[in-house]
This record gives sequence, C-alpha cells and structure tokens, in this order.
Amino acid sequence: MMHSSVALALAFVMAGADSTAAPPAFQSADEVVAKMMARDRERQAALHGYTAVRRYVLENHSRHKRAEMLVRVTCLEDGSKQFEVVGANGWGGARKFVFPRLLGAETEAARPDLRERSRIIPDNYTFQLDGMESVRGRSAYVLTIEPKTENKYLARGKVWVDADEYAILRIEGKPAKNPSFWVKSVHFVHDYDKDGPYWFPASDRSVTDVRIFGATEMTIEYFDYTPNASHLAAQEDAALRSSR
Repeated sequence: MMHSSVALALAFVMAGADSTAAPPAFQSADEVVAKMMARDRERQAALHGYTAVRRYVLENHSRHKRAEMLVRVTCLEDGSKQFEVVGANGWGGARKFVFPRLLGAETEAARPDLRERSRIIPDNYTFQLDGMESVRGRSAYVLTIEPKTENKYLARGKVWVDADEYAILRIEGKPAKNPSFWVKSVHFVHDYDKDGPYWFPASDRSVTDVRIFGATEMTIEYFDYTPNASHLAAQEDAALRSSR
C-alpha cells in the first residue's frame, strides 16, 4: 500500500522504545522476512478484504489551518480500495484539493497491477537486522529497509516485525524518492495492531515540509474494522437458519 505520507506530499505538489536485546542467533534478516511473508500470505488468504472507517486530520500551525475528513473504506479481496467520504470540515483548500488527491493516490497505489511495487518484500528492498525492541509491550525484530529503486511508492527507514506472529508492528522513515523540489522533507510513522486474527493499520502520523505551505502534520486513525470473511459467515449462518 502506498504510504499516506507520500500521497500527502504528492497532493500538496499537485495543488519507540530502546533496544533491549540481540536477536536469537538462529535468526537472520532473510529468515525474519521469509517468515513475515509466509504469515502474511496465510492471513490474506483468510481475510477476503474488509471494511473500515478512517479519520484524517490535517494541521498547518504556521497558517493556523486545520481540516478533518471521515472516510469509509472498502478493501476488496484483490487488495484494491474504494473510498466513500462521510463528511469533512475545516480548511477549504485541504478539503477541495488535498484530501481528494490523497485518496486518489492511494486508490491508484492499491491497484492490483501496482500494489506489488509498494510491498515490503525482497523484490523491492534490501534488509538488515539491527536487533530487537519492545513496541507497545510486544517483542519485535528491527529491520533497516533500503529500497532497491528510487520508486515513489517505496520508503527508506526501519520496520518493526512482531517476534511471535511475524506481522509488521511499525514502519518509520521517509519516501525513497522526493516527490518534488517543492517538498523539502517527509517523515512518517505507521503503526499496526492486531484485531482478532488479523493485523490492520492503527494510526499514521506524518509531517510534510512544503516550501510554499510550511510544515503540515497529518494523522490518520483507523477503526471499526469488519473482515469480509465475517460478512460471508454471517450470511451463511442466516441462510442456514432460514432453511431449517
């Protein structure tokens, strides 16, 4: 998935914890990544997509501007996304130009023919295992990721991988490619959390420093996840009960 902080930077142009222990000797970066990919395939095979709600908050303190947007997102089984804006208020420029382009950029990046270009996999990154840290009480492997290409969908930074379930807990860094001369810098932190048997985005925090607008902060909160598999199970149960 395209990082929202990267999409935010593009939209403007167009308009932890301390280390606690060394990793076990039998683990290498390649082993951690291989297990992460295997577990991800298992979870995705069972998920069949989901629906959720997001709250976007955009703030530019130097201009005293603020905007919010509430969005319902549907992620289909092939990974593509559909967005429905429930409501928005505040900074008119953000509501008219930034938010729509932000959603448009993520919709494009989630297309099945482009999604592989943004995944944290060996085709896109080299990995270095730097140790272990605790993230929200969970032990995690810390991997430095270096993009293999200057791709706008990729990032340069660190990834924290849960040591028990090999799911990504956190990604922190900056885009692999600066979207434009007008963007001075972008820094982001994406956190993920477990909801039932699945792992979903929990929050995004990013700061984009644009030469015209100055530093703009964006936060995204994710909630009300409903896996599509739950919908199917509920429909099957209802059909079974009606047939009795």
